[in-house]
Amino acid sequence: MKIAVLYGGTSAEREVSLSSGKGIINALKKKGHEVIGIDFNPSRISELLTLDVDIVFIGLHGRFGEDGRIQGLLDMLNIPYVGSGVLGSALAMDKAKSKRIVEKEGIRVARDQTLSKRTFIQEEFTFELTFPVVVKPMREGSTIGLTVAHNREELTKGIEDAFKFDEDILIEEFISGKEVTVAVKGTVGQEKALPVIEIVPKNKYYDYESKYAPGMSDHIIPARVSSEVTEYLQNNAVLAHQSLGCKTYSRTDFIVPYDGSTPVFLEVNTLPGMTPTSLFPDAAREIGLSYEDMIEELINLTINE
Repeated sequence: MKIAVLYGGTSAEREVSLSSGKGIINALKKKGHEVIGIDFNPSRISELLTLDVDIVFIGLHGRFGEDGRIQGLLDMLNIPYVGSGVLGSALAMDKAKSKRIVEKEGIRVARDQTLSKRTFIQEEFTFELTFPVVVKPMREGSTIGLTVAHNREELTKGIEDAFKFDEDILIEEFISGKEVTVAVKGTVGQEKALPVIEIVPKNKYYDYESKYAPGMSDHIIPARVSSEVTEYLQNNAVLAHQSLGCKTYSRTDFIVPYDGSTPVFLEVNTLPGMTPTSLFPDAAREIGLSYEDMIEELINLTINE
């Protein structure tokens, strides 16, 4: 097939996307496809308007890639693409809205407070949670702009930092526990969860360096949780995927509290990383899929929708 891979982009996750794109391109070439790599930039949108391919594999992360905008353009051009559509992408990208949707499905979420740069006045700000809290941009990934605040001074700085990346930010209660993730793949209504992965960062928190620097985190498969917790995580990863209207594949992050309480939903990633240290490829390998076979299967699932 003739396949275009969109990667790079202009978001804060550009470097991650460059690595994902390289991996996807190499995998597709090894499978015998004709591949066109496009380092996407909104200022060069004409590259897509004249695109003549069978399908697009979106290797973008963050804004203009994972938020539904590029999906809407491809829909208008009638070009099929791998992954979630406009609505599923936009909902999953908005951390607060996605939490409200999965919460209605009975999935536990952390208590939170949202702020908008348009209305935020520091002197009038009323803090509604208790320390420690996590402060993060509403529509960024890869822990970009994220702060764990233990006091008012750190909270003020965290809010300031998060507003550099988004007009809206989310403040969440910090829940101490194991961070785990569950990959999901399949056609609509037939999605299956892959093995649960436990993430053990070498740094204090699972930050950007822990995610992407080789050797800075360990991925334990299957996660060291009970069979009951494993079932809960897998079932709710599929439920989150479906309730947000995601397609083909996604990856949902949870916290399993150390106090033994119900696992807590963090977010759904509609275009999870495909770098050498990424989690979705690790989960695929655990069920016997090589990186190349995994990419090929995602293409086939899309064609069979």
